[in-house]
Amino acid sequence: MEAFLATFAVVFLAELGDKTQLLVMAFAAKFPWRQVLVGMTLGIFVVHALAVGVGSFLGSLLDPFVMEIVASLMFLAFGLWTLRGGEDNEEAAAAGRYGPVLTVMMTFIVGEMGDKTQFAAMAMAATASSWLAVLVGAVVAMVLADSLGLVAGAFLQRWLPPARMRWISGGIFVFFGVLGLAHALLGR
Repeated sequence: MEAFLATFAVVFLAELGDKTQLLVMAFAAKFPWRQVLVGMTLGIFVVHALAVGVGSFLGSLLDPFVMEIVASLMFLAFGLWTLRGGEDNEEAAAAGRYGPVLTVMMTFIVGEMGDKTQFAAMAMAATASSWLAVLVGAVVAMVLADSLGLVAGAFLQRWLPPARMRWISGGIFVFFGVLGLAHALLGR
């Protein structure tokens, strides 16, 4: 349960104000919300299943101390990447011949590949004892966070501008990175 909760918290907070929330709002304006939700969920599952698989594999090969240091450094890098601003101008793919569900799914897969939430799930899986808890935590967090974009995007943009959300999210990553490094180095 600890791996689920930790992964959920990190991924959910990292996803707030992310580009995929904006994609969800754009898709929701163009397609029926149920199709957007299905495509979004399928894309999120594919991306995080790959991340958790790679993270679990690496975690089984490396010493836990090394993995904690690597994961903490990754969190610091994500925090700095988030604070810097990243690439927010990814465009949604045209529906064309694929239909709404496949279009949304493929856009999520492409948009989230190499994203900080995917690397966060990979890092969590490398250090957690339960890859399944990490996968479920990451997928549930992403679906809920991106559903906020579907339901309450306009409200969030009015009260919490993207720049503020980016600072909050980046600060949280830096905090967890520093905390992880301190835990690894002081616990050694």
